[in-house]
Amino acid sequence: MNSSFIAAPERQRLVRTPLALAVAATVLLSGCAIHPKPFSAAERESLAATERADLFNQQEPVQGPITLEEALARAIRYNLDHRQRMMEEALAQRQLDLSNFDLLPKLTAAAGYTGRNNELASRSVLLEDPTKTTVPPSYSSDKHMHTADLAFSWNLLDFGVSYYDAKEQADRVLVLQQRRRKVVQLLMQQVRESYWQVAGAQRIRDRIDPLLAQAKAALDDSTNAQKAELASPLDSLNYQHEMLDIMRQLEAVRDQLDEAKPRLASLMNLDPGKNFTLAPPAAFDAPHFDMPMAEMETTALERRPELLEANYNERISVNETHKAMAKLLPGIELEVGAHYDSNSFLAYNEWRDAGLRVSWNLLNVLNIKNIRGAADAQHEVARTQRMALSMAVLTQVHVARADLASKRRQFDLLKQMNDVDQQIAEHTRNAANAKAVGKLNEIRAAAGAMMTELRLYESYGELESAYGQLLSTLGLDPVPEAVDAHDLASLERAIAEEQRRWNALGQGAGTKS
Repeated sequence: MNSSFIAAPERQRLVRTPLALAVAATVLLSGCAIHPKPFSAAERESLAATERADLFNQQEPVQGPITLEEALARAIRYNLDHRQRMMEEALAQRQLDLSNFDLLPKLTAAAGYTGRNNELASRSVLLEDPTKTTVPPSYSSDKHMHTADLAFSWNLLDFGVSYYDAKEQADRVLVLQQRRRKVVQLLMQQVRESYWQVAGAQRIRDRIDPLLAQAKAALDDSTNAQKAELASPLDSLNYQHEMLDIMRQLEAVRDQLDEAKPRLASLMNLDPGKNFTLAPPAAFDAPHFDMPMAEMETTALERRPELLEANYNERISVNETHKAMAKLLPGIELEVGAHYDSNSFLAYNEWRDAGLRVSWNLLNVLNIKNIRGAADAQHEVARTQRMALSMAVLTQVHVARADLASKRRQFDLLKQMNDVDQQIAEHTRNAANAKAVGKLNEIRAAAGAMMTELRLYESYGELESAYGQLLSTLGLDPVPEAVDAHDLASLERAIAEEQRRWNALGQGAGTKS
């Protein structure tokens, strides 16, 4: 429209109106500015209380002494690292569901309303003389209108890309499953080692305080004898030095025992300050695994979570190649729609339409060599990583088997040493009762026997850890893939059953699954 048709006051009003709106919007937005707002002390206190309650709720309470199977079951059921992996897997599954929806065509519904304070009138001007109009102003639309649209569209190129995206997301779900398997295997290894450390601590803890009290009394007697000059000062000082060294070792052992229990509680997701007792087997059952090395290597290559994850990542890289090539194709979009407009000036207020549109980025055709090369390079990197990991897995199998044999030999030696030290302690105690030896020899023998027994439990924990490491190296899971239920009792039965299957497998009587 020619500006000469607008009166000067009207033009000034049209100029002032946007300026006023802009100023009002600026003032409104400045009043809505967001400022940092830290948590108050009361809010932090409430959050801490809520978080502490959430850490340990919804889990079965400890009813009595905890067996090794129950400790393993509690770690699988309640350990927070494992639960985090489960949540990540569930999130990936939800993302896969969303990716599947992306394969569907787009069905868009829209409705709207427009209104104005005057008619949408217009006039035309002559091309040869813009100062002259052809006809008086006219309009062809209502001041108030309602519209509605329902459109169905399907882009075949987007469908192809979404198809490969969904396949990649499905493989990512499987990748997270393997990562969760690895967390469980590592968790079982840690629980085995910590369980036997705490079992050893539980067995000898009640003997530390009486022995410390006995050593303290002997130290006081020696100090009093030195002051009374009843013995040589050098002999008294050497005696006190040995007694203090024994007390230092006993205190170090007690500190070590105090640290073992909270670690095991953390693995089972129990309150670190909670008091609980263990019910270990009465006798040490040293584990062994005598599967032929060739079969162990094959089992590891078939079952290791890291290798399966690498295989899935390689498959993702293949789909990336397919997706890159699909993007080079022309895009074909089909559209079908139904529409409604309440404008009374229209001859037809309802109508339907259909269309077909083809688009093609021709520059991608010129870049096809680079796109294919990048995709192939990515695939080759994934394949090389998998091969390097396979070599590392084979090496780990040999190392884990050698480590298990080494820990078994160390345990056997410590077991014999413990038997000897216990006999020495018994004979020394009898001699002390008969006044044949002094208190220092009795305390030294008792402390040595106790520490040897503690080292025996630690050695058995290391042996169990090496056994768990070997099982983890072979990719053997602590529970079968299908469990009847996920309560503690069912998990304990499943763990015991799987342990029997491992034992049969290690003796060559089982079959791989």
